[in-house]
Amino acid sequence: MGAAAAVAATTLTLAAPTASAATPTTPAAQPRTTTAATTTAVQTTDVDYATWQRDVAAVIAVARPYIEQRTTQPNGEKQAIVLDIDNTSLETDFHHFWELPTPAVTQVRDLARFADSRGVAIFFVTARPGIIHSLTDWNLKRAGYPVDGLYARDLPDLFHEVSTYKTEKHAEIEAKGHTIIANIGNNTTDLVGGHAERTFKLPDYGGRLS
Repeated sequence: MGAAAAVAATTLTLAAPTASAATPTTPAAQPRTTTAATTTAVQTTDVDYATWQRDVAAVIAVARPYIEQRTTQPNGEKQAIVLDIDNTSLETDFHHFWELPTPAVTQVRDLARFADSRGVAIFFVTARPGIIHSLTDWNLKRAGYPVDGLYARDLPDLFHEVSTYKTEKHAEIEAKGHTIIANIGNNTTDLVGGHAERTFKLPDYGGRLS
């Protein structure tokens, strides 16, 4: 969470008239970040599930037309989307850990499937430890996600800041020839460091969601 100060992107609120504009930036440019307005509908101690679903849907409603426009004419470009997992791709905080498989965040899964249908590679970069890599891969696929790559933290990665680790993995994806057209996560550590044309921040309500 300390990486929040490092965010240098221009934040777009969903109420802004330009939020639906889908003009991509170049990979070298600072990515624009779309967030949800979530300041009035959160319970004092716990996050209300219905509110969270609504706020997630608001962000995905901006991401979908952007991805549709961006993938219309790829011109041979190897496009990719990077997704965080906990409370971005899977409803982690709303289910007990023994309730496997953890269900997908439906709006995000539908977006991933849509992008996959248009030839976009779907990568997952998570702070989960590598010891549960296989379980996580199984859960994602069982929940209905296309999975072109999954990065989890190996032992050396545990000694680095999460944001540093995730930025390194994004760079690795680019080094394989992919253009990351969108990066979606619910924490600033998922989104800082560049290596994406656009970033979309799902709500974490001040850290209440992991």
